[in-house]
Amino acid sequence: MATLRYEQRIDAPAEVVWSVVGDPTSIPQWFPGIVSCEVEGSRRTIHTATGLEMPEEILAHDSLEHHFAYRITAPIYRYHLGTIDVAALDESSSTCVYETTAVPDVLALIIGGGTIGALREIGRLAEARFAES
Repeated sequence: MATLRYEQRIDAPAEVVWSVVGDPTSIPQWFPGIVSCEVEGSRRTIHTATGLEMPEEILAHDSLEHHFAYRITAPIYRYHLGTIDVAALDESSSTCVYETTAVPDVLALIIGGGTIGALREIGRLAEARFAES
């Protein structure tokens, strides 16, 4: 079991960062290689640029705590848990933490590579929204 954890300091309040990542349908806007998704209840299906369809189960979506947790349920994974947490550092900055645990281990590395790009894009989108407000 491999776990990768990345975090990004963002020059925007936690509420603004959460407005970027808190909507389960927003993932194509900020995760590299995801072109679309559908959400029905606690099920989300993402579609990648390569045509791969990945079913997921949303485990937690807490707007008060700025916490989102999901697991990929595709058979390629024996286990998967992904979490995104946003925490305020002060009135105008926050940190976004993206953690992935997976079996087989190599799949954590694949998602982890995308996570780095995702955090950069989350930061860019949140800082742009904050600058506009």
